[in-house]
Amino acid sequence: MTTTVLLSGAAYELGEIEVAHDELPRFADRLREHRMPDMPALWGWGSVRRTNRSVAALAVASGRATLAAAGADPAGVDAVLLCCTRFEGGPETHGGFVAEVMDGLGLPSAACTGITLNRCTNLLAGIDLATAWVAARRYRRVLVVTADRVAAEEDRFEQFALFSDGAASCLVADAASGEPAFEVLGCASAQHNAQLDWSHEISPELSRQVNDELAKVTGVATGDLAALLPANLFLPLLSMKERQGGFTAAQLDTGNIARLGHCFAADPLINLADRAGRGDLAAGSTYLLAVSVPGARHGVLLRARPTS
Repeated sequence: MTTTVLLSGAAYELGEIEVAHDELPRFADRLREHRMPDMPALWGWGSVRRTNRSVAALAVASGRATLAAAGADPAGVDAVLLCCTRFEGGPETHGGFVAEVMDGLGLPSAACTGITLNRCTNLLAGIDLATAWVAARRYRRVLVVTADRVAAEEDRFEQFALFSDGAASCLVADAASGEPAFEVLGCASAQHNAQLDWSHEISPELSRQVNDELAKVTGVATGDLAALLPANLFLPLLSMKERQGGFTAAQLDTGNIARLGHCFAADPLINLADRAGRGDLAAGSTYLLAVSVPGARHGVLLRARPTS
């Protein structure tokens, strides 16, 4: 018997300090370094969020919000996937970090696994793994959490995005009590080892490979998607690469680029939660969470379930 895997409780926690793009450290210097014209509307520059809290505190705040939104008893969570771009310190500090997050979530005995090497696709890689666990009946309820903050303030402005601090999370399970809930129809990834170095560009070819794999597994064609919920990269870059990957302009959900900037791996789930908050979801419609980094692409295809 096939196990239906559901995703619910999408939630996020942002840095508490809002900073306008032109107030970022070394903003003028970065413009010159990247040879970019000062045209906020073109790039999608608005504001970003900065925090004085730790990555663990962000993870706990988002995870708690997910458990509340999903109506999930922490005692019923079997496992947690912590997905971070950087786990600070080393083996001598990681145990304390895990304990702080798990105790903060009220999960003293759940299993914990860390994911980091997938860069800004970490969250989608985590949802993919959680889906496999639930489908295989290894665990029934898996809390997936991503959390990151910028290491140095002058690094918030990169050539492809303005970075925010924050966290996002969801519950992947064989049943969902919270609304809205989504059926995970399929997960797919594509990778080209020769392009994994950060000096390479995002590959539309990898996007098309993921689209083709999802269509083969689920029967849902790219053109049938209600929306693509992507990473919040600069507007021209995102639009060009995703259009080359097979999506239409109308499918791209880009509203959070200027509002929030790029929150590491959290963007697709943030965009999904905001879309749900606006009531901009249709039962039965399909939504693709997808992120590309140089040399890799991950996608998670969801179908919105009817609300009661």
